[in-house]
Amino acid sequence: MQESWGSWSDRASRVGWETATDRPLAWRSPWRHLDPLVVLAACGLAVLGLAAVYSATFSSLREQGLPESLVMRRQLLSLTLGVAGMVAVTLVDYRRLQAYAAVVLGAVVLALGAVLTPLGSAANGAQSWFSLGAYQVQPSEFAKVGVIVTLAAVLGGRSERFERRHLLLALGVVGLVSAEILRQPDFGSFMVFVAVLFGMLLVGGIRLRWLLVLALVGSLGVVGMFRLNLLKEYQKERLTAFVNPGADAGGRGYTYNYRQALIAIGSGGVTGKGYLRGTQTNLQYVPEQRTDFIFTVIGEELGFAGAAVLLLLFAVLLWRGLRIAVIARDPFGSLVAAGIVTMFAFQAFVNVGMTIGIMPITGIPLPFVSYGGSSLISSLLAVGLLLNIHMRRYL
Repeated sequence: MQESWGSWSDRASRVGWETATDRPLAWRSPWRHLDPLVVLAACGLAVLGLAAVYSATFSSLREQGLPESLVMRRQLLSLTLGVAGMVAVTLVDYRRLQAYAAVVLGAVVLALGAVLTPLGSAANGAQSWFSLGAYQVQPSEFAKVGVIVTLAAVLGGRSERFERRHLLLALGVVGLVSAEILRQPDFGSFMVFVAVLFGMLLVGGIRLRWLLVLALVGSLGVVGMFRLNLLKEYQKERLTAFVNPGADAGGRGYTYNYRQALIAIGSGGVTGKGYLRGTQTNLQYVPEQRTDFIFTVIGEELGFAGAAVLLLLFAVLLWRGLRIAVIARDPFGSLVAAGIVTMFAFQAFVNVGMTIGIMPITGIPLPFVSYGGSSLISSLLAVGLLLNIHMRRYL
């Protein structure tokens, strides 16, 4: 039987979570309903990220004769801008975004298209950034939040029944954005968009058989991308190295990355080697350690205990996000929250998974922790949306 929006409120009551009728209507100030656990979890992850970024970069910067805190200070600036953006997002009722979803999608498509022109900059085999002096802006990170808002407007503005046209509209939105993402190419971000689509369709009430058909089509699409040579050679090497590590007989390339990451994490033990004392980190054995492999810094220097704290903070953030999705006042808010939770959960799982060898290397950052201003700012904007939905659940 098709699940209706009303069942979400019923489910909240069954599990003991509060709904809009549980508190007096006199409580009208949105800030009185701020969720402090969401703020604390996000800020805790960002602080861990600052510490890890400094540890991953201070040694190499010292060798170059540069200030040891140079990269960390840039991340701190991004954190400041992100917190300001998070606060700004909470000031305007999130429901207004539903009317401007087409504008949001247009801005996303325009930005992703512009980065493919000479205005964009290429790095590591992909043209995904705008260069602004010493800083880079990656529009695909902000596109993730924009697509979530657009999909929520498509799926949340319907009647009780989930119809085929809603599915086609949602597929059209993700297909349009994904086409531009794959031209960069950025396969990691493409995977995030697909995961968000499935998560929001599931919450939106799609029929199970439709979801299974989409999963089958998606699997065939990935195989087709290999067959038709739509992926860059380095992207193929990442995936084949994961499936068959023994093919890299010389111990170089992406198999080397896996091994060094596992050595770093394994050597940390229970309590770690101590902050700034990681040998794999200081000797720069782990590649891309401040971005893709930032989790290895925490695993080596803070050990299992530090890694557990990081994962616990993610668990708190995801738990509160799911709770917000359940108690949201309207379907639009519920779907936005569900999309954000899916985005964070998928990125964290893939990023941590690739450092311990259970997922292929895809270039997906660890939210709040990996170095990168665009990723950090967009993640904090998403947190601002979660807070906004929670603050206005009675209004």
